[in-house]
Amino acid sequence: MTAPGTPHDLDIAEAVAGELALLDPAVRVSRARAAELLDPAFVEVGASGRRWTYEEMLAALPEMSGATENGPRHEPTALSGTLLAPGVVHLTYETLLDGRRARRSSLWRRDPAAPAGTGLRMYYHQGTPVPETDVQP
Repeated sequence: MTAPGTPHDLDIAEAVAGELALLDPAVRVSRARAAELLDPAFVEVGASGRRWTYEEMLAALPEMSGATENGPRHEPTALSGTLLAPGVVHLTYETLLDGRRARRSSLWRRDPAAPAGTGLRMYYHQGTPVPETDVQP
């Protein structure tokens, strides 16, 4: 376990802030802001089972659920982060959107080849639908 305020805790806090930002409708509709948070090698396996690349996600994100200020929004719960290695964070959580639950997992990394000052970016994301009858935490 690390002491509060260590670089490990800061990496986890940075990943959590990025994850929450990507759920914000204002970020979802901004290609520039989303591009700052997604790693150029980004891949997602969505709740539908579809595989998304960086470019596909940037193009589709403004039209996806949760992208309108007055529409349904992703409500995250039970968000937890683990430092896997320096600059690599694994997040898990659930979302509720318009009555549908999904379990989510994402990997955030600081690319050592990126320019100095580049923050953590989402490298991988997966969403899995949760059946209505599933009450596991």
